Order: sequence, then C-alpha cells, then structure tokens
Amino acid sequence: MAGYRICLQTGRLAGVAILVSGGIVLQILACALYNNWWPMLTVLMYVILPMPLLFFASSDTSLMSSDSNSGWEKFTKFLTGASVVGSIAIPSILKHAGIIGWPALLMELSSFVVFGVAILWHLKMGNEDEYSMF
Repeated sequence: MAGYRICLQTGRLAGVAILVSGGIVLQILACALYNNWWPMLTVLMYVILPMPLLFFASSDTSLMSSDSNSGWEKFTKFLTGASVVGSIAIPSILKHAGIIGWPALLMELSSFVVFGVAILWHLKMGNEDEYSMF
C-alpha cells in the first residue's frame, strides 16, 4: 500500500509540473506566434509573485487566510495581491494600447489561469498530511 501512495503523490507532482510547463508554453506562444515580445513583461509579475511569501511568511501558507494584525503579514498580502493584479493588468494595458492583439491577450490570460491552478494545486498538496514520505 505504501508503494501506491508514493506513486499517487508522484502523479500529483507530475500534474503540477505539467501545468507549470503548459503555462510557460502559453506565455512563450503568446509572444512568438505574433512576433511581439512585449507580453513577456508579465513574467516579471510571475517572478515577483512568490517573493513576499518567501521573505515574510517563510513556509507558512496559512498566512493568506488568517486575520492577523501584524504589519508584515498585511504587507505580504498587499504585495501578493498587487502582483496578481499586475499579472492581469499588464496584458490588458498592452491590448488597450494596441501593442498586442486579442489572441495574444487571451493566451496571456489563459497562461495566468494555468499558473494559478498549478499554484493552488501545489498548496493543496502541501497541506495534506499524506504527502510526507515517512
């Protein structure tokens, strides 16, 4: 039974890896298919997104759902929210300015959704007790 559990956990981890790879492919395709690399600005937000949690919350993911009055926790929530909004706003602004077209915008937003699903799935896997090896 232990071998089945490890196999199941590996399959979940592979699913998260496939989602992240799909998000990266959509991000690159949004630029390469239309020969316009401006949508790659969104990658900055994807890089900045986990930084507040890494620096201020360490490995505690329950921070985002708590009602704490700590200034650092509020600052972490603010920076994470600003990164999420920026991930949606950058392609939208580029479309509004006429720099990218509708297909590139849709690929950018679908890339954001795929990354979001991968992050939520990874957080759900991390909160399960059965994910530990021992």
